[in-house]
Amino acid sequence: MSREIISSEEFPLKPHNCAAVKVPGLVFCSGQTATGPIAEATTTSLSNLKKVLELSGSSLEKVVKYNILLADMGQYFEMNKAFVAFLPSPCPARTCIQAGKLPGGDATVIEIECIAQA
Repeated sequence: MSREIISSEEFPLKPHNCAAVKVPGLVFCSGQTATGPIAEATTTSLSNLKKVLELSGSSLEKVVKYNILLADMGQYFEMNKAFVAFLPSPCPARTCIQAGKLPGGDATVIEIECIAQA
């Protein structure tokens, strides 16, 4: 099976991961983290995913699954408002959990990853 590693100057290849991996028919995007108020952080994470998807030749409209990791599940409803307002309707499948710790330290409030059609 062929694999294409997606990276750019804005989303550089790292020793432990890349922005996304494209295989025939699908794009698997690495999680995008953000800090700050949860609504703004949600928009930042989704904006970054949008850029990564566009680098891979896909788009937010082609996402079939999101995984959301929150530092605090108490912020779920505020996150959800920002999430729904940012994305096309109807939204695709989604899982949301509270993570014990997120990459980037205590300031990181959210991480969002997705799988999209290529």
